[in-house]
Amino acid sequence: MNKNNIFIILCSLFSGCIYYSMAGSIPAHITSISIPIVENQTAEFGMSESVTENLLLKFNEENILRVTDEEQATSILRGTIVRVTDAPYTFTKEEAVTEYRFTVHMKVEWFDVRDDKVLIEKEFSGWGAYGLSGDISSDAIDNDGDGLIDSEDDNEFGDPREFATAVAVTKIAEDVLNEIMTSW
Repeated sequence: MNKNNIFIILCSLFSGCIYYSMAGSIPAHITSISIPIVENQTAEFGMSESVTENLLLKFNEENILRVTDEEQATSILRGTIVRVTDAPYTFTKEEAVTEYRFTVHMKVEWFDVRDDKVLIEKEFSGWGAYGLSGDISSDAIDNDGDGLIDSEDDNEFGDPREFATAVAVTKIAEDVLNEIMTSW
């Protein structure tokens, strides 16, 4: 066997392992998921819709499970926003607040319809940071935690608190998807 054939065989085996490690983590009989509107137990307006939209977006982007209605789904993902905190995060030497952290805490339950059992029951949280300047494109804060600040980051613009909320909600959706993909 020549070197090219060995290389092709190794690449085939390796790529098969990559697929298995991602898709193989979900029970074989679960092929779809329903994501009903997330319950919001806080006074924070619009959180249910925002979290639900982000979850649907992430699951549709990754395409690991077909997103469908509850009657046709083989699994159901239910979520409840249990708490939102908006608290000082960083301070100056004089103890003046320079940055706030907006955090969303959410309970999630992933339910197997066929086997009538809970597959995952866990609490997730996501956060976003914002300053008091009113302009996140020049606040010298890494608002979305991607390692880029202000002019280096092409998506940092808009209302500081709204942006921090969007970042927090996106992080939760990513974490929930990752948990489902890797927990089995």
